[in-house]
Amino acid sequence: MTKPASYKPTLIIHGGAGNIQRSKLPPDLYAAHHASLQSYLRSTHTLLKNGSTALDAAVHAVSLLEDDPLFNCGRGSVFTTAGTIEMEASVMVTSVHQDNATQPGSIKRGAGVMGVRNVRHPIRLARESLLRAGVAADGSPVDDGGSMHSQLVGPYVETLARDWGLEFCPDEWFFTQKRWDEHMRGLKGEEEPVSLSQGTVGCVCLDQWGNLAVATSTGGMTNKLPGRIGDTPTLGAGFWAEAWDEIVSDGGEAVPGDSLTGGLLREARNWLGDCMPAFLRNQASPVYSSVSGDGSSRRLDVGSEKVCHSYQSPVQYSHRRAVAVSGTGNGDSFLRVAAARTTAAMLRFSSPGRFPSGLADTVTAISGPGGELQRSAGSRWNKTGEGEGGIIGIEADLAPANRVSDVKLHQGKVVFDFNCGGMWRAWVEEDGAGNEVERIMVFRGQYQ
Repeated sequence: MTKPASYKPTLIIHGGAGNIQRSKLPPDLYAAHHASLQSYLRSTHTLLKNGSTALDAAVHAVSLLEDDPLFNCGRGSVFTTAGTIEMEASVMVTSVHQDNATQPGSIKRGAGVMGVRNVRHPIRLARESLLRAGVAADGSPVDDGGSMHSQLVGPYVETLARDWGLEFCPDEWFFTQKRWDEHMRGLKGEEEPVSLSQGTVGCVCLDQWGNLAVATSTGGMTNKLPGRIGDTPTLGAGFWAEAWDEIVSDGGEAVPGDSLTGGLLREARNWLGDCMPAFLRNQASPVYSSVSGDGSSRRLDVGSEKVCHSYQSPVQYSHRRAVAVSGTGNGDSFLRVAAARTTAAMLRFSSPGRFPSGLADTVTAISGPGGELQRSAGSRWNKTGEGEGGIIGIEADLAPANRVSDVKLHQGKVVFDFNCGGMWRAWVEEDGAGNEVERIMVFRGQYQ
């Protein structure tokens, strides 16, 4: 049975990031980007409010971007040094609810495709790769809503695309004169006269059932070597989504369920209750003694009390958290620091009451000014484009059903940050009066 709507639909879109300069972004080019992003934002938001899943909405948004020659994906993709176009795309899903299996693509799973040349919408190919049934060990089909493979590369993946009925276009469809001119100037070492959209495009959505999805697509880096694979189709580098439980005591202190020795037992007890197998229920709980006065290492004692009685402050419930993020910028840098997964892991495995307190903190720590991406460039920062980029994301949580906070509709939190000249982004937020307001920006401040 499908769960009733319990979340306010939320989304954020990015249209690329990099050395975008105000002096090279004329008003007409800015207005064109603004109009496109606003249109795609409205269309996707309407889908979500009308009951679309997060996965379908995110793929819808990116499909629109792939048809728009303003953006570096699909029809507006950049060229390799050989003058070819090689596209990449990915999707990943998770859910705040553990039992949302009736919703398409609600369990944690991701898929990326690369080396795509003639599929009109690489993002739809990534979606099909995610949702097509896998194969059991005996070779029989398994209709579990999930792909057997997480990454597929051309040209074989295009054969699958034909089998799956996806639309194909000739090379001429993907060719744009602006990108070709950019390609030729790059080969000659000439400077770009205008700020064309760079980097990956993507969308993160939260639907009304608590499902999160991220969809990401790109043509890659201008004049990349043929065969280069970037962060966009690589799980944990350019995209990520996951959910986890924080065990909360009756004192209100949140403890990541997998952060301490014995955490798995506590989490199992919390979910299974009296149905927990006896061999687990009777396991002794490890207890850490205090550090001795002489500074010697902490000693691990195994207490004799049973799990159900071994804590001064017994666990009462689990607080469910979920995040999804998408990156854009210098993909090789995102790969080197596993940017997307690191962003999520910093939050998931953090100590309660300490930094970071939310996804916004970790996004800034990785992709904000002076963050991990920038530091990874070392002496090449501000010289080659290495380390430049930004991340968008949505964070959602779920308090237990007996809490007062569950009475009203839950809301996701939109976050983003970047360390370069600009990042095209569009999202919907509420003002002080509760009205929905559209935001479309490229720089930190408003375009002047």
